[in-house]
Amino acid sequence: MSVYLDYNASALVRPEVQDVMAKALADNGNPSAVHAAGRRARARIETARALVADLVGADPTAVVFTSGGTEANAQGLASALAAGCERMIVCATEHPCIAEAAIATGKPVKVLPVDGRGVIDLKTLAELLARPGRAVVAIHHANNESGVIQPIAEAARLVRAAKGWLHVDAIQSAGKITVDIRVLGADSLTLSAHKLGGPQGVGALVMREGLAAAKILHGAGQERGLRAGTENTPGIVGFGVAADSARSGLAGVEAHRVWRDAAEAVVKAAGATIVGEGAPRLPNTLFLAVSDWDSPRQLITLDLSGVMVSGGSACNSGKTKPSRTILATGRIDLASGGLRASGGWGTTEQDWHRFADAWAAAYVAQRARKNERQVA
Repeated sequence: MSVYLDYNASALVRPEVQDVMAKALADNGNPSAVHAAGRRARARIETARALVADLVGADPTAVVFTSGGTEANAQGLASALAAGCERMIVCATEHPCIAEAAIATGKPVKVLPVDGRGVIDLKTLAELLARPGRAVVAIHHANNESGVIQPIAEAARLVRAAKGWLHVDAIQSAGKITVDIRVLGADSLTLSAHKLGGPQGVGALVMREGLAAAKILHGAGQERGLRAGTENTPGIVGFGVAADSARSGLAGVEAHRVWRDAAEAVVKAAGATIVGEGAPRLPNTLFLAVSDWDSPRQLITLDLSGVMVSGGSACNSGKTKPSRTILATGRIDLASGGLRASGGWGTTEQDWHRFADAWAAAYVAQRARKNERQVA
C-alpha cells in the first residue's frame, strides 16, 4: 500500500467534503439567481463563508472567495496598494505567488531576510519600515517547504507602528495550528481549500475589520462587488466543510509532531540536514536536505518504493530549481537536495515510519554507490 506524505502540496480530499460537493453538484443553481435553486446555492455559499471565517477568527463579511491562494494573495497585495501603500517588503522565503506578484506591481520591493533557521529578522524589518513611504509587508505565517512559523504578532506591532499594512499568507498554517486574524494582527490574510482537505481551485481573502478589498477581477457584482465571476458553489461548499473539519481536528494534528520527530531522528542519523531545525515548525512538516543526492532522484527512488513526497514547494516539484527556502538560509550546498514530507488528516504513524526507513535505506545505498564509483 502506498504512502502519501504530500499534504502541504495538496491534502487528500476528505470524505465528508466529497459527499457535500456531490450533493451541491446535483443541485447547482446560479447563486445570483432569485429562483429556488439559486437561493439554495446562495445559502450554501453563505454557510461556507461562516465556516471559513470561523477557522481564522474573522467575521463572515470579511471573507472574499477566490479561485485559489494565488489569486487571493494577488488581491491582498492589490488591496494594500489601493489603500495607499507605496512600496513592498517581502519575506525572503515567501511563496513565488507573493514574490513575483510584488515585483509585477512595479512598486519598489525590499527583501526581508531570514536567519539560518528560516525565521525573519525583526530588527531588519524595523529598519526597513523606518524608510520613507508607507509599506505593505508580506510575511507568510508558516513556510510551505520547511514549516517554519514566523513571529507574525511581533511583526504586526512593528508594521502597525509604522502605519504599514501586513499581509499574511496563512495557506499552510491554517488547519495545522491555531490561526486568528485578530491575534496575529494581520490586515489581510489568505487561505486555500486544497491545503485543508477541500477541493483545488478555491481560496479566500480575509480582511481585517474596517478594511476593504480591492477588486482585481471586473465584471458583475459577485462577492459583494469584490470579485467578479459566478461563484464555484460546489467548491466553496467543500471549502466550508474542509475548514470546519480542520478547525475541529486541530488537536489531532499535534500527534504528527511525535511521529514527525521520530522520522526526523532516523533521517538525521542517516546523514540528512533538517531545514528549519531549532525554529518553531508546523507539526506535520519535515524538510530535509543533503548535498550529494538531488531532489528529483530522491523523489523517483521513494516513489518506486511507494512513498509519495515532494522536493519542496509544490510549484517547483518535478523541476530542478534549487529551493528558495534553503537558499535564503545561506545553505547553497543543500539547495538542490531538499525533500519535504508532510502529513495530514489521513496520515498514520506507520506512514512516517515507512517514509523514514525508505529514505534512510535509499540514501545509504546512494552513498555506497558513489563511493564505489570513486574507488573505481
